[in-house]
Amino acid sequence: MWTRAELKSRAKAVLKVSYWKAFLASLAVLFAGGSAKGAPFNFNFRTGGGGAPSGISGGGGIDWNGLLPVFIIIFAVILVLALLFALAFRIFLGFPLEVSGRRYFKQAATDGADLNHLGYAFNKTTYWLVIKAMLLRGVYNFLWYLLLIVPGIVKAYSYSMVPYILADNPHIGKERAIELSRRMTFGHKWNMFVLDLSFLGWYLLGLLALGVGVLFVLPYVNATQAELYLVLRRQALEQGLCTHEELRLT
Repeated sequence: MWTRAELKSRAKAVLKVSYWKAFLASLAVLFAGGSAKGAPFNFNFRTGGGGAPSGISGGGGIDWNGLLPVFIIIFAVILVLALLFALAFRIFLGFPLEVSGRRYFKQAATDGADLNHLGYAFNKTTYWLVIKAMLLRGVYNFLWYLLLIVPGIVKAYSYSMVPYILADNPHIGKERAIELSRRMTFGHKWNMFVLDLSFLGWYLLGLLALGVGVLFVLPYVNATQAELYLVLRRQALEQGLCTHEELRLT
């Protein structure tokens, strides 16, 4: 059984020799999982006593009431386009970049830090395999969140190892990657949740530094999560949940 102290100690050892590479890789992971935020449109129609906008005389003034539906339609179209763009960005760039980032941290803990891993999932033989598997995971997570928040969070932990599994072998198959992640995390989800909570103090310190300090905490978090995957992977191999060949481990 793993402990938080053990994982964090190993993560710190890795970061001692490759912190700034880990920092760049963390920015890539953050960029991959970030959400696009659109600035809202605010319409403030202040009218004078005659029903027309103040400063505009009646008769020849602009009919704001008539234009309001047009503005609403334009706003709705822009919002839909922005959401579609954000979704496409997340799927076609974010998913492979996330898997590549996870591969960097996994490999940094075993074989040494190499930022070339950030291009791992963009290979033509792995790109679509990664997208399909990550998209299926996203759909499953979304459907569970439709039920209730708590089941959604639990299943998010169940599927959290999928990017790491794909980072080992993108050819494993989308259904198999999800199944293996679920079996790897069985009995560990509460401890994984507590592990995430243990970084709360670091995040608060980062927020005190005008929020920028949070960015410098991310390498520590990502390195620790990679150490967790390595432990769960070793246990899965020992328990016969998967094989070295299936994960392409030598």
